[in-house]
Amino acid sequence: MGKVVVVGGGWAGSAAAIAARKAGAQVALLERTDSLLGTGLVGGIMRNNGRFTAAEELIAMGCGDLFLIADRTARHRNIEFPGHSHATLYDVGRIEPVVRKHLLDMGIEILFEARVTKAVREGGKLSACVTDKGTCIEGDVFVDCTGSAGPQVNCTKFGNGCCMCILRCPSYGGRVSLTGLCGIPEMMGRSASGKPGSMSGSCKILKESLAPKIVERLDSEGVCVIPIPEDLGKKDVSFKACQQYALEEYRENIVLLDTGHAKLMASYFPLQALRRIPGMEYARFEDPYAGGRGNSIRYMAISPRDNTLKVKGMDNLFCAGEKAGTFVGHTEAIVTGSLAGFNAALWAMGEKPVELPRDLAIGDIIAKCNEDIESGEGLCRKYTFSGSIYFQRMKELGLYSAVPSQIHERVKKLGLENLFGSSNYLKECASTSEITERR
Repeated sequence: MGKVVVVGGGWAGSAAAIAARKAGAQVALLERTDSLLGTGLVGGIMRNNGRFTAAEELIAMGCGDLFLIADRTARHRNIEFPGHSHATLYDVGRIEPVVRKHLLDMGIEILFEARVTKAVREGGKLSACVTDKGTCIEGDVFVDCTGSAGPQVNCTKFGNGCCMCILRCPSYGGRVSLTGLCGIPEMMGRSASGKPGSMSGSCKILKESLAPKIVERLDSEGVCVIPIPEDLGKKDVSFKACQQYALEEYRENIVLLDTGHAKLMASYFPLQALRRIPGMEYARFEDPYAGGRGNSIRYMAISPRDNTLKVKGMDNLFCAGEKAGTFVGHTEAIVTGSLAGFNAALWAMGEKPVELPRDLAIGDIIAKCNEDIESGEGLCRKYTFSGSIYFQRMKELGLYSAVPSQIHERVKKLGLENLFGSSNYLKECASTSEITERR
């Protein structure tokens, strides 16, 4: 049994750990903070637009644990909001302990407050990583899921300063890239304006600080759209990482989603201006706490990789999530994490890593993003199943569907059904009757 060490416990890292464990590897997951899921602690959106297709592809391939957990902790299912259909909104306050228990039940070792600051390598092979506390973790193969946001110096240099977000760099130290520690040159994404990095695209507002009529609508419908008074002007959305929400509706309106808190679909909004909007006179930001001024800066460290998600220049290092490209979103992190973790386990067992076919949305987005980055175009683009340029591509290629039976049949015809194996969780909780068809 080989040992896979996953560095970074966000959605990508959690998915990588699950996939590696299912493939039979011993797995250690190192997380810089005291909680898993990273930005998943403030995100909350699953299955919107083409993300539904990607989620069902991964479920059909036997590694949809995290999507099924999100379904179980959902506050709202099958909702519509501007530009997006059949979305699920999970509860950001409930999901992390459920994910943590699932990983522990699978026998995955989790090390919290384990910020990796040193890589031990011989030539192109990584043998161990060392935390800032001096703990040395050896492994046969490693997966870099450290993300691309922050640290504080980048948020100050390219953004509006540290916004005191869920990444909590002042308390746990800023992000450190495992790929970078190995001496592999990384790439930097750019916003649509050409500025280095992009700003995270949403904030959380304490729901109880909003007018009762807004709270009632959020609780009952999951969505509340409030026009911005003309004298406040339209929001600028050009710098957002989440270009699938850079639509005219988001420039002209306050769009709130119910994820336990009220998720404001804007990178930031000046507090005094926000409180001039009817029903928001007492609004209070929950994350980032400086949401009246800014948000975290992302895409500062992207790893060069192939379509198996192996990092170029290293024999036994894979990457996932935003490390693997200018991907936007939880679903994108989960699917890349699953492939990276699975391939890391294969590598540890002496088997050849797999490349997913482009007949699947998951395989196509991984390959397309890499193609565009290598051509020089991709670093200024964002790739997400839920909108922007890639969702349009999905539809043109006939890859988009919101009917689970169609998606599962496509996976089966490709011979990839249950590719990643099944866990006790899937056997007990994921009967096909629980997967409802949404249109």
